[in-house]
Parts: sequence; C-alpha cells; structure tokens
Amino acid sequence: MGGFFGVAAKENCDFDLFFGTDYHSHLGTRRAGMVTFGEDGFSKSIHNIENSPFRTKFEKELSDLKGNMGIGCISDFEAQPILVRSHHGTFAITTVSKINNADAIVEDIIKDKTHFFEMSNGEINPTELVAAMINQKDNLIEGIKYALETVDGSLSLLILTPKGIYAARDKMGRTPVVLGKKDGARCACFESFSFLNLGYESDRELGPGEIVVFDADNAKTLVAPGDKMKVCTFLWVYYGYPSAVYEGVNVEEMRYNCGKLLARRDNVKADVVAGVPDSGTAHAVGYANESGIPFSRPFIKYTPTWPRSFMPTIQKKRNLIAHMKLLPVHELIKGKSLLLIDDSIVRGTQLRETTEFLYESGAKEVHIRPACPPLLFGCKYLNFSRSSSEMELIARVVISELEKGDVTPEILAEYADPDSEKYEKMIEGIRQKLNFTSLRYHRLDDMLESVGIDPENLCTYCWNGKE
Repeated sequence: MGGFFGVAAKENCDFDLFFGTDYHSHLGTRRAGMVTFGEDGFSKSIHNIENSPFRTKFEKELSDLKGNMGIGCISDFEAQPILVRSHHGTFAITTVSKINNADAIVEDIIKDKTHFFEMSNGEINPTELVAAMINQKDNLIEGIKYALETVDGSLSLLILTPKGIYAARDKMGRTPVVLGKKDGARCACFESFSFLNLGYESDRELGPGEIVVFDADNAKTLVAPGDKMKVCTFLWVYYGYPSAVYEGVNVEEMRYNCGKLLARRDNVKADVVAGVPDSGTAHAVGYANESGIPFSRPFIKYTPTWPRSFMPTIQKKRNLIAHMKLLPVHELIKGKSLLLIDDSIVRGTQLRETTEFLYESGAKEVHIRPACPPLLFGCKYLNFSRSSSEMELIARVVISELEKGDVTPEILAEYADPDSEKYEKMIEGIRQKLNFTSLRYHRLDDMLESVGIDPENLCTYCWNGKE
C-alpha cells in the first residue's frame, strides 16, 4: 500500500509537507520521498525507511526542501516521487497503484517510440510507468485520463507542476483522495486526518475518476467524477488509521460497529474480551460493550523500540518479530477464558503463535473472532500484502484439503456462504489447524452494515470474488 500528501501554499510549504506526509507512515514501511517547487525550481529527497521512522530520515534535509508547493509519499514498494522532464515540461509524480497489465502497457509504449525504463529487481517502477503513459498524450489532463482508464488494477496520483498540483482518484474510487483547505493554502492527501493538526479543514473527497488541479487559493475540477464506486472495505477493517474518515465513515466507529454486530450473533461464555493491537482494539471494545463481557488488555504491544513494522524476508524470522512485539500480562491471562478479536486471519501463522503464547501464559481458553469474513481471494486491486497470494490464505489451504485440490469458482461460492454446510466445515478446519477453542468470523452482510454506506459502493472481492 502507500499514501501521499500534496500542498500548495502562499508561503513556504516545507513544514506542512513534512508532517502531512509523516501522518501516512502507517500505510508503508519501505520507501518515502518528498519533492518541492519554488523560486529555485524543484528539490527532491528519497530515503529507505525500513529500519527508521520517516522523521528521522528527513528532518536534517527539511531546510533544503524549500518551496511553496510540494508532494510527498510513503510507499511499501517503489521509490517515489519521481521527477520527469517531457514535452509537458518538468513535473514530479507520486502514485498509489497496482498495475496488473504493466507488461502490456510497456509493450504498447515502446512499440512506436523509444522509452527508457529504470529497472529494480527486474521490475519497472510503476510510478515511472504511469508518467510514461501520461506523456503519450498532448496535455497532462488527457494523459492522466488515459492512465486512469488504461490501468487494470487501481491508480490514484498527485502531480506537481510549476503552475499547480494535479490530483486524481482511481476510476473506481478504490483508494481515497481528500482535499483540505485553510487561509493561504490547500492540500490533497490519502488520509483525511493528516491535515487536521496543521490547521486545515476538510474540503471534500474526490469522486471516482475525478481529476482536479489546485493552487494556494482554489481547486478546480477538470474531469467530473464517474457514477460507479468500489472503495476498498479493508481500509476500514485494517489499513486505515482510527481517526481517518472514508466516504464520511470514521474508521474507529466502523470497527466499533463490527464488534457490536459480532457480539449480537455470538453466545460464547468468556471472562474477558481483548483486541489484537492495534487494529483489533476498537472491534473488541464494540464487542465488549454489546455483550457485557469486560474488555481487557492481556497483552501489550511494545512500541518504544519497534516504531516501524520491520519485517525480515525470512518467514520464520517475520513470525518471531511479530511475536516479540506483544508482551503478556500474566495476571490478566492465567486461568482466564479469553475472547480475542483480530482484524482478519490471513495465513494464520501469527495468530496461532499468539494463541499458543496465551496458552503458555496460563489461558484456559482462547476464542477467536475475526472482524471480517474468511479471505478467499488474493486482492488484485491494491498492493495489499495481507492477502496477495491466495494459495497461502488459510481458508484456501483448508478448502483445498477438503476438496482434494479440486476447487472451482462454484465451489468457492459455496464456501463463501455463511449459511452453508461447506462454510461450517471450512471454519472447523481452520479452528483445528490454528488450535483455537472456538472460531466465528464476522459475516459479510454484517460487516457491510458496519460500514453503513451503500454496499454497491464497496469492494468485497477478497471475500466473495465479486468484481
């Protein structure tokens, strides 16, 4: 995933750009960058942030990034923003994207015209590819439209030019773009809360496929939004920060609603309800308040020396790192029946280890209640590492075993139905594999009700395979 922040101001924008970008750090752990434009032209800085917070890497360079306009990003993948010189002039671009048809786009671009792409680990930088697509057209607006329409997957972007900043939201609105404003400045960002402490107030969210350009005074719509939306539901369940708002719905409130509706369908007798920190906490509070079972924190996430989600490439060590960040409170665990809520179960490895560590700490029972339905499909619309490889998903592993490898779309549809016999067998298979006392997932219909907007506007592909 990733996030971005752009600002146009009448005065120096470095402070707002620095902290506005930093407020997106929960969305990416590998790369970060900023580009500014002012009297001296463009200035750019990019760093690897895998083992260090954004602020630590960039604070020494802040004095060099002078200008009244700028864009910044946090990314899990490519280094960006990038600076491009073309027939449109010089501009900087940053994207939040997943481009499934990158190879076909590259072949189309280089077929008639010479173009050089920088390669990293054998792959083209997706943001550079988007810039190349934009440069196929006679002006920036047509170029952005062409890129949004051509990409199979998702694409939202910011482009910094000497005359202003262009902001465009994915054609299906899968990721958000929010506009903010204050006296003497305007901004655009992924996370709606990122500008609040900087003195901005929310202006509005862009609609699907909408393109705007803004400076310090005004924001002008260049391409009107489309009618269809499929915003990612996982933004509320997991990715979004608690203070974020998407389509008018706050993340913390949605998670609270999830827990409340989970409790209404449950009858388990537990001593306490707990959330896997941090994203499971609000779900657990909602469940506790609705059920009357006390909320507790039987383990605490240690953050002072774990500010980043550092993850080694070796899976065994990844699991160890995830385990080391959770510290048990034995006095709240020993002899207790615990009901634990996590945002989701993906591979199940970390949650199984958490469960084992609770048993080892003296827990009598560990009941698991994921805040979303079983993940059956790898996400093809976002760079969403939690569910990208569907054959590693614990639900698909169990289904494959139950069906002896013969898994068709029709069979998967049966397993997605929470009222079916196959669904019950899948849940029991997962429970046994992960050694939970009991397991009950959030139903899809209840989860969509927890969001509270028209379900037609929500993407549910990873749960039911529907476009």
